[in-house]
Amino acid sequence: MSTILSAPIPELFVSAESAQKLKHEAGALASWDLTARQVCDLELLMNGGFNPLKGFLGEADYNGVVENMRLADGTLWPIPITLDVSDNFAEGVEPGQDIALRDAEGVILAILSVSDKWVPNKAREAEMVFGADDSAHPAVNYLHNTAGNTYLGGAITGLQQPIHYDFRARRDTPNELRAYFRKLGWRKVVAFQTRNPLHRAHQELTFRAAREAQANLLIHPVVGLTKPGDIDHFTRVRCYE
Repeated sequence: MSTILSAPIPELFVSAESAQKLKHEAGALASWDLTARQVCDLELLMNGGFNPLKGFLGEADYNGVVENMRLADGTLWPIPITLDVSDNFAEGVEPGQDIALRDAEGVILAILSVSDKWVPNKAREAEMVFGADDSAHPAVNYLHNTAGNTYLGGAITGLQQPIHYDFRARRDTPNELRAYFRKLGWRKVVAFQTRNPLHRAHQELTFRAAREAQANLLIHPVVGLTKPGDIDHFTRVRCYE
């Protein structure tokens, strides 16, 4: 990031007053219990981490991303952000319908206004996104053996952030990070996103990149789902600290 923009990143949350009203109304809607992975995607959609996306991809955007890494309007986007659901749930949902999205404890986090429903070609998605339709790849294995067969797309109305009980002081939204950078007077930032503890070589690479760019350094660890065998995020974040 070469310049910290003063304009806020658009978020998908409504006001607290509207959220209370919509939560009450959403109690009567069909609801989908989000997987842990889907909660991560929803959180990044709502807080602007996946800006400019306004919700889970519809079919046209999905096809564009799979084939060309572009949304339907030509915007660069590398990987599909989709809501996969079971066949049984999909049978009761049609485009034009609103559904409530709940976490594992039943809390309504958002409302999805369904615009698209389709059955994707997962083999094609695996080949184009991950380079091969090979279940030895953890993401391909998840795609074929865990993810639902039907995708739903549409705009998200955010009601509340998912609740986290660990590292609360470290869980900044994109806008909170930008405000922090401005407070510190940072004009240039080099970010290193990592899913493992920093090795000495990683440390040297990040410091060198920051020096060459005359920038400050942000360590940006992945704390959601990672691949099997990775060190848990509790250990990793403590290592960074």
